[in-house]
Amino acid sequence: MRAALLLLAAALSLTACSAGSEPPPRASGPTVPIIVPGRPGEDARTVGPAEAATLVPTPTANAADVKYVQDMIVHHRQALDMADLAPARARSVPLKGLASRIADSQGPEIQFMTSWLQQQGQRVPDHHAGHEGMPGMAAPDQLESLKAASGEDFDRLFLDLMIAHHRGAITMSEQVLGAGSHIKIEELANEVSVTQGAEIRRMLEMRAAAG
Repeated sequence: MRAALLLLAAALSLTACSAGSEPPPRASGPTVPIIVPGRPGEDARTVGPAEAATLVPTPTANAADVKYVQDMIVHHRQALDMADLAPARARSVPLKGLASRIADSQGPEIQFMTSWLQQQGQRVPDHHAGHEGMPGMAAPDQLESLKAASGEDFDRLFLDLMIAHHRGAITMSEQVLGAGSHIKIEELANEVSVTQGAEIRRMLEMRAAAG
């Protein structure tokens, strides 16, 4: 009887050890919906974990990122060319201040984009690069008219051209936000959209006041 009890105890001990050595069941992946912030002007939306993983930008650039940066350098340069005319030709003091702020924001962005292209081993557009197909760019004859204008005529033409120019930059930014992959370029495109969107609203107010 004693031997039987010992054998039963040993069997129970082995069973307990065997059960204790089994790994705990794996926890299933997260199933809680994730709220993704919207881009400028868009509402936030709810996605599942699988889709959320595909929305995370990466440090790897693609062709859309490179084209955006190359084109935006050219785009920004024209904005600086127009802004440089304001101190001597504009009448409106607020407009001169706006032109100065445009130069202060877009100049450093050009420097950043130039460095980024060099780091990626990509071509930096020269100062005579064409801008065919870029939205919002002023035509050569429009720039000549701006250079020849002064006072209130300059103010009105400057605002008309710069509003269109800013809208073009936002269009380009929206395109790369949908097609690009590099996190730094996504940050840049969002910054361009927010900053220039605010400047458009201010310029529309100034244009309405200019008549």
